Amino acid sequence: MDRNKAIAFSAPSLPETPAQVVESELQAVETRLLSLLDCRESLISEICRYLVAGGGKRIRPTFIMLVYRACSGSDRNLADVVDAAVALELIHSATLLHDDIIDSGKLRRGKPSAFSRFGLGPTLVAGDFLFSRAFELCGRFEERLIKMAADACIELTEGEVMEGRLRHNASVSLADYKKVIELKTASLFRCGGRVAADLSGAPERIIKRMGRLGTAIGLAFQMVDDLLDVVGPESKIGKPVGSDLRAGIPSLPVVLGIAGCAELRRLFDERTGVDGAGFERALELVRAPEVLAASRQKAAEQAALAHNELSCLKPSIYRDCLAAMINDQVDREV
Repeated sequence: MDRNKAIAFSAPSLPETPAQVVESELQAVETRLLSLLDCRESLISEICRYLVAGGGKRIRPTFIMLVYRACSGSDRNLADVVDAAVALELIHSATLLHDDIIDSGKLRRGKPSAFSRFGLGPTLVAGDFLFSRAFELCGRFEERLIKMAADACIELTEGEVMEGRLRHNASVSLADYKKVIELKTASLFRCGGRVAADLSGAPERIIKRMGRLGTAIGLAFQMVDDLLDVVGPESKIGKPVGSDLRAGIPSLPVVLGIAGCAELRRLFDERTGVDGAGFERALELVRAPEVLAASRQKAAEQAALAHNELSCLKPSIYRDCLAAMINDQVDREV
């Protein structure tokens, strides 16, 4: 079967949102997560709580819990899957702290970033603290599960360096872009899907497919994030509009735009950064209707792949919620 032809699990009208269906599990995740932010050095705790307790969609823990339940995971191993979800959320949070340092990010989730508020050194150390807490949790799992988490962290670092290498590179390809976001964003979703299925007792073939499900959802999520970055507004996306474009980061609209526009290629290749009138013109070019439509289509293609992976799961409200989550990611608007 052509994997690009989706098996559409058009989730029926759910009485609740996907997060509400696993609300008690997510509350356990939140309680455990916040309990791990305490540190003998109060500044580290303050920075971690500023980021972690200050918002966030918790989409990764929601995905992990839905996969676990959709794979018939029982309450018996729930403490394990809670710790796995917390570990991956800690890793994700650590990368946000480090990303804001690398990008000199001033805003995160609509408020001053930790880097902007606390400075480089303390923010860097707080990110290291969160990584350490994550692997403190991972340490009690079997070797294969620890390796999944370690591999995801390695991929995160590789993706960060690859993205940096491609900044202001007007010859960047769509394949380059997809590799970066597969490493930087989809790796944690892939790991989460595999770990959740493994802890549920699912067979290897299901574990692999839940990993592929995570990859597709992660790619779709990042593609839509890239699209929203250029359409704004700042009050909704929580950061300045066009932040990636200004920093020379090859986001999806930029990559698709420079493929067919010599003017945008020239503007994007400005090594000192796209600024002033040049930025406004570049933003206008990446907002071209055909570029925005093509970006949305690329995300829809990943959603189709994600829906296909659901075919291996038995019908359940959890499978329906995974389908709804896929659709929600692609349909996100500001």
